[in-house]
Amino acid sequence: MVLMTLNLKSKTFIKIKSSIMLKVALPIRFGVAITGGLIAYFLVLALFKIHTNPIFSLFNGIITGFGIYEAIKYYKLSKGKDFEYSDGFSVGVVTGFVSTILFTAFFALYAGNLNPDYLETLLDRWETTYDTSLGSVVIVVALMGFATSVVLTLSFMQLFKQSWNTKKKAE
Repeated sequence: MVLMTLNLKSKTFIKIKSSIMLKVALPIRFGVAITGGLIAYFLVLALFKIHTNPIFSLFNGIITGFGIYEAIKYYKLSKGKDFEYSDGFSVGVVTGFVSTILFTAFFALYAGNLNPDYLETLLDRWETTYDTSLGSVVIVVALMGFATSVVLTLSFMQLFKQSWNTKKKAE
């Protein structure tokens, strides 16, 4: 009897532990993958000297969106019928926030140390009377990433949530 109780408790503990690990490890793994894609895309643009054109940053949303979508989808497949909206939402947001923090760190390193003239070239298209520092641009990059993550997660959760529509009875 005692062995059976211990066995039951250990199975419950393992189930809870795997659920927590899924909610923590999954967003980190997908966030790092998104960051790798964003950095690779940025460096390819830099290779062709078009990384100062802001229009190309629109594709960042596609890279981020694909990663967030895949993270939520993988989490839903892992949870099965136990999938809840709030858990899927947190997985999507954390995935996006991890990638935003990592990419913002790369961007600060690139603009501050690797290519110090980048910021001047980037802001050359706008009014030159503004005194814009590296810190301001890094904060804007982070805010854009956080906003993109929340909006994309909310959008994708509309696809993954369970419908409340009732099925019509056969008459």
